[in-house]
Amino acid sequence: MNINLAINKGSKILNSKFIPNPLLDAEILMTKIINKDRNYILLNYSKPINKKDLNNFFKLIEQRSLGNPVAYLIKKKSFWNSEFIISNDTLIPRPDTELVVEYALKLTKIRNKLNILDIGVGSGCILLSILKERKDFFGTGIDISEKCLNISKKNAINLKVSSRVKLYKSDVDKFNLGKYDLIVSNPPYIKTIDIKYLDRDVANFEPRLALDGGLDGLSEIRKVIKKSSELIKKNGKFILEIGFDQKNKVINLLKKEGFYINSTLKDFANNDRCIVSTKI
Repeated sequence: MNINLAINKGSKILNSKFIPNPLLDAEILMTKIINKDRNYILLNYSKPINKKDLNNFFKLIEQRSLGNPVAYLIKKKSFWNSEFIISNDTLIPRPDTELVVEYALKLTKIRNKLNILDIGVGSGCILLSILKERKDFFGTGIDISEKCLNISKKNAINLKVSSRVKLYKSDVDKFNLGKYDLIVSNPPYIKTIDIKYLDRDVANFEPRLALDGGLDGLSEIRKVIKKSSELIKKNGKFILEIGFDQKNKVINLLKKEGFYINSTLKDFANNDRCIVSTKI
C-alpha cells in the first residue's frame, strides 16, 4: 500500500467515527510514523509504506477514532513560535492561551532583567515562550505534577532557555520563594460538574488535575490570586487566564487582594479569556 491509499483509508475510518478534520489528522499521524513533514507526504503520495509502519499508522488511527487527541498521539504541539513536547500528563497548549504570552511581551517591551513566575507551569508553553523572546528575563515555574515539570525541563532545553528557568514541585499554597515583576497563570477553571460536558477529546483524555476548578470553577483561581498578591512586587503585573463566564467574580477576587484591573482580553471566539491587573 502506498502513502496516499493508507491516508485515505485512515481518513475514512476517522470520518466514520465523526472525527473533525479526518484527512488532516490522518496526514499528521502519517508524518509521525514515517518521521517526515507534511510537504514530504504531499510530494510522495505514491511511495510505498512498509508493513510495520502501516500497522503502526492504523494503530494511531484507531486511537484517534476513539477521541484521543492528535497532539497526544504525536507527543507535540505548536504554540506561539515554538514546538512543545507534551504528554498525557500535560494540558494541550491552546491558541487562546497565546493571549497570555502576547500581552506579557507587550507589557515588557522596554523592560529588562525581569523575574517571572508561572503558577501551574504544565508543559512550560507560557513561561518558556516569554523567556525565548526576552533574552535577559528569568523564569520560575511551579506545578504539583512531577511529570509536568519533567516535560517543562525538556522543553526548556529544546528552546535553549534552561539556564534562565527554575522549576519547583509545589502546591501554590506552599510556595514562598522570591518576589516577581510579572506573574502568569492558566489555572484549572472548569466547574467539576461541567467536565463531563466538554468535548470527549478533552473530557476523556486531558488531565483532570489541569481542568477541575472545583464546585464553582474558582477554587484554584482563589488560591492563585491570594498567593500572587503575596509573591508579586508592588506595581507588578499579573496575567490570569479565566473561564468565559468568570470575569466579574474574578475581578472582585483580584480587587480584594489589592490588584488594580487594567483590562480584560477576549479570545478568538470573543469570550472573556484573560484579566490583566497590577498590584497596588
